[in-house]
Amino acid sequence: MRIVSGIRPSGQLTIANYLGAIKQFIELQEKHEGYFFIADLHAITTPYEPKELKNAVLSAFALYLALGLDPEKSTIFLQSQLPEHSELAWILETIAPLGELERMTQYKEKKQEGSPANAGLFLYPVLMAADILLYKPQAVPVGEDQIQHVEMTRSLAEKFNSKFGNVFPLPEPLVLGKNSARIKSLQNPDKKMSKSDEDPDGAILLLDSPQEIKRKIKKAVTDSGKEIVFDLKKKPAVANLLTIFSGYSGKEIKQLEKEFSGKTYAEFKNSLAELLTEKLKPIKTEFERLMKDESFLIRLLTQGSAKAQKVASKTLEEVKEKTGLTLK
Repeated sequence: MRIVSGIRPSGQLTIANYLGAIKQFIELQEKHEGYFFIADLHAITTPYEPKELKNAVLSAFALYLALGLDPEKSTIFLQSQLPEHSELAWILETIAPLGELERMTQYKEKKQEGSPANAGLFLYPVLMAADILLYKPQAVPVGEDQIQHVEMTRSLAEKFNSKFGNVFPLPEPLVLGKNSARIKSLQNPDKKMSKSDEDPDGAILLLDSPQEIKRKIKKAVTDSGKEIVFDLKKKPAVANLLTIFSGYSGKEIKQLEKEFSGKTYAEFKNSLAELLTEKLKPIKTEFERLMKDESFLIRLLTQGSAKAQKVASKTLEEVKEKTGLTLK
């Protein structure tokens, strides 16, 4: 099975990003043909510093390599290096209904917030559809909040096939949220853990130092009572910590409840901090090693982009033949 997924260019990823998606990417690459791209064209739809973009791209690439994404098993590439993405997006824009785009969650949220929404943000879902359809995947790994984008992709593929002739298979959403952890803020278990959390102590970054990890876990909120049990309604903060522990240890939550029966919150937190430190330290070390060799990262990413382009250019050629955008 071929799968496609995009990665925002950032080295500031959290343990929630890992347990919620990246861990599954790494497992999927063992059995499936994976195409993973760093979505720098998507990144520029929101305010950014041009000088920082290259570093953000290389940081994201280095971090994914350090986490276990393997260029020998997957095709990892940079979106902007393939003009096919923008070209197919434009063709799809000519059949994309305005009404559907106006209903897309991301655009609506920005508009309601009063944020300056640009045309790029409005057309973001069409570029996302092009990102996917160029590689004709059977599945797209997404969180539950992104199913809408896959539905839009399927809708555009159906419209294109109906109008011009069959080119695109309809990809299915491979929902990661069903089998993956949903990690909440360490300071507010009602909110998702995010690197942009108002309280920086609410998120553990994959590149945090051992000292930072221990400090954040120690400061993490807990619930009334002393029992270490999984109860989302009565003990959401403890349930969140148990979910993190389970995700990184591979142990079932029931097993952890038995293991920490009679133990204090402090003892439980100490064990969790030790586990996270042990798991994240080698990732940080490998990331720092990779970031010292920029030319190696650029070479590897360029090779991946060339490999992806062979597939993308073939699909775009088919599209152009069907739409009359050719002199052949």
